[in-house]
Amino acid sequence: MTQARALIVDDEADIRELLSITLERMQIDVSAAPDLASATQLLQNGDYQLCLTDMNLSDGSGLSLVEWIQSHRPHLPVAVITAHGNVESAVRALKLGAFDFISKPLDLAALRKLIMATLKLTNSPDSTGWFQESRLLGQSTAMHTLREMIDKVARSQAPVHIYGESGTGKELVAQLIHETSARRDRPFVPVNCGAIPSELMESELFGYKKGSFTGATVDKPGLIQCAEGGTLFLDEIADLPLHMQVKLLRVIQQKTIRPLGETREIPTDVRILSATHKHLNLLVSEGKFREDLFYRVNVIEIRVPPLRERENDISQLTDWLLKQQSKLMGHTLQISPAAVNALNHYHFPGNVRELENILERAATLCSQHRIEVSDLQLRPITHPVAEQAINKPYTEISEGEALGNALEEIEREAILNALTQTRFNKTKAAALLGMSFRSLRYRIKKLGLE
Repeated sequence: MTQARALIVDDEADIRELLSITLERMQIDVSAAPDLASATQLLQNGDYQLCLTDMNLSDGSGLSLVEWIQSHRPHLPVAVITAHGNVESAVRALKLGAFDFISKPLDLAALRKLIMATLKLTNSPDSTGWFQESRLLGQSTAMHTLREMIDKVARSQAPVHIYGESGTGKELVAQLIHETSARRDRPFVPVNCGAIPSELMESELFGYKKGSFTGATVDKPGLIQCAEGGTLFLDEIADLPLHMQVKLLRVIQQKTIRPLGETREIPTDVRILSATHKHLNLLVSEGKFREDLFYRVNVIEIRVPPLRERENDISQLTDWLLKQQSKLMGHTLQISPAAVNALNHYHFPGNVRELENILERAATLCSQHRIEVSDLQLRPITHPVAEQAINKPYTEISEGEALGNALEEIEREAILNALTQTRFNKTKAAALLGMSFRSLRYRIKKLGLE
């Protein structure tokens, strides 16, 4: 195997020497540069598997080097050395495409772990495209874009927030990010933040020491420690209580945890992925989600498209799901052309999960192992935004509240949903809502959504 090569960029000679010695002891060939100009020259003339750069250089910012690498050497992982506590710079570096960051004073054990993860990524076979396509079915433009995004973020350690409607496959996206990343040999630990009672959340996530409370008869590692070296997936992160949001923020910023009853901070190495079907930015404005945590978990954002935006994929998904159902039932299932046509024109408010449930039910009800339109039992087609409003829990109107106020709240939420789905393209949002652009603009202004 060819010896790995690394480029170290730092304007302090003693730091360059320390890093060089550390990497050379790991059997890595090292080149060093004191500034941006010489680093760029070395990168243009050489082949490297890792770049480690300081944030502040004599002739510019390490962020400029991160940008240059993303443009000219996109497959070269670059890690950034930041000043202690300078989380803002670290977040900016991750947004620009840095693999990871490490703070001064340098923790050599953490540095070696980072380097091993980086080299593991560069030495992995480039088969992620086939792997993702075999797990994340669909040939629509939306799915090609999603797979490309997964491939990009898998090459980073940055926190990723995955958003999309219920049933779109957000956890599958999180699993694919983990399984195509340098952490793939370590645990993937999913946590449903809405399923853990608030009073148990801290002990579940952080663990506890024996004797820390009544009933704590043994030490118990938390879910964060169970994900050590791997990925922690926080599903429905919007349901995380505010007091736990503060503690999660510390985990991300300091990379340490403190179990209940423990007197010291314990270093931790996990990548945070999160997901929700709610609008986090709206919850921030309502004071229900911390703004500082929002910017930490939302370093990179991935949208999982609803099934109604993937019409060309429905037939492929149907074929695959029927094959799985046939294996379970022990006989081959067929579906009539009319039933396939009905599915292709259905709006799927429950997305892929609903398609799976529809076919499972139809497989049980059909005669002679052939699914007809009547077996599907599809709900009447309504406008997608109206369907979302119908499926939501009703909003209770308190005594004395004007009907107009309640209707305005429903209208406000429908408009926000449409704007979010269309990435705040007002023309597309107006079409989705079935109104003119001028009418939508008027409603946005009237409802104070500008």
